[in-house]
Amino acid sequence: MPLPYQITFRDLPASEAVEAKIRQQIEKLNRFYDHIISCRVIIEVLHKHHHQGRIYHVRIDLTVPGRELVINRHPSQHQSHENLYVAIRDAFAAAQRQLKSYSAIQINKTKVHEIPVHGRIISILPEYGYGFIETSEGNEVYFHQNSLLNCTLRDLQVGSEVRLR
Repeated sequence: MPLPYQITFRDLPASEAVEAKIRQQIEKLNRFYDHIISCRVIIEVLHKHHHQGRIYHVRIDLTVPGRELVINRHPSQHQSHENLYVAIRDAFAAAQRQLKSYSAIQINKTKVHEIPVHGRIISILPEYGYGFIETSEGNEVYFHQNSLLNCTLRDLQVGSEVRLR
């Protein structure tokens, strides 16, 4: 599904080439992290310097599940932002780093630990080397003497509680 986005130009005319570059960067972000809900990009000229030229500022607002990420790098720290395409590249690189960090946080928050399945031994056939366990969900599970840990078939009794791995 295409990612909804909005591109806003402030103090400079809209450009099809710049919009195409931004769309390309948005698609790249969406491939990197496919849970982005929306993306808003604002491009503005902050200063008009007589000797240096224009300084471009790119702000990106990303809405992701449970949060809004704002990429707002101040161009006075990065004089290379006299080139609009460099400013766009740097802003989207920063957005990708923030998404990577956010994704890592989300993975740790949603980490699921499996609960070991428990059951009860319902039959043991030592002459054949196997038996059956009934799980708490009501399923029957076959087990072989070679699958036992820390015990043998002789150590088991019908009705004993066991944990399956």
